[in-house]
Amino acid sequence: MNRSCVNCLKTVVTNLNFLCWLCGAFVVAFGEFQMIHSKFTSLITTFWPIYPANTLVVTGTIVTCVCYLGVLGGMRENRCMLITFFILLFILMLVELAMACVFLVYSREIDSYFEKDLMRSLEIYRHSSLEGNKTIRDDFDAVQHLFKCCGVHGVEDWKGTVPISCCTKDPCNTVPFTSWQEGCLHKLRDWFARNYLSTGAGVVTMFIIQFICLSISIPLFCHFSRHGLGYQ
Repeated sequence: MNRSCVNCLKTVVTNLNFLCWLCGAFVVAFGEFQMIHSKFTSLITTFWPIYPANTLVVTGTIVTCVCYLGVLGGMRENRCMLITFFILLFILMLVELAMACVFLVYSREIDSYFEKDLMRSLEIYRHSSLEGNKTIRDDFDAVQHLFKCCGVHGVEDWKGTVPISCCTKDPCNTVPFTSWQEGCLHKLRDWFARNYLSTGAGVVTMFIIQFICLSISIPLFCHFSRHGLGYQ
């Protein structure tokens, strides 16, 4: 195999690793975007570590670091760095599969805790002053205003102290006002489900790219090492 062909194949390996790095960076940016624009995190605390935005940021950060090691190892033709990259990437792919299994197996348990968290947040809202627990109050008001719902299961959850965010009119300038009758539980759960779907799609896409990277890079790496064509 001539030197130009070897260099071309090594460039392919490096570019695949760089593509993987770009995907990780995009996932981090998308997760940060979700964290900045979502106002519901304070209401759901039991499963905070697997909240979609947090999952995207953590997964994307790990992918970015691991793939940077692969890009650097490919550019420097460093055997040790590339072996470390292959091992870490393989472990990361197993972790991603495990995360998907957790979401599937414990979906019912997550739903039950989801309802408990919302009821807890509603009770905190009901018993707090106008200046107390401001984050929870603002988040609950944002949910009710955005999804046009009231309470967890319905307006009865507020037990007579219905906040103005339940008002069906915008702006709401009449007292007493008409409130939304439907609860926020199912609407907010569906919103989270869509986020989990987009998160899962992103993880699956990364898994496919990583699998392609490994399936191409490892045979080439072994071939080069066996014939003494770089990668010292």
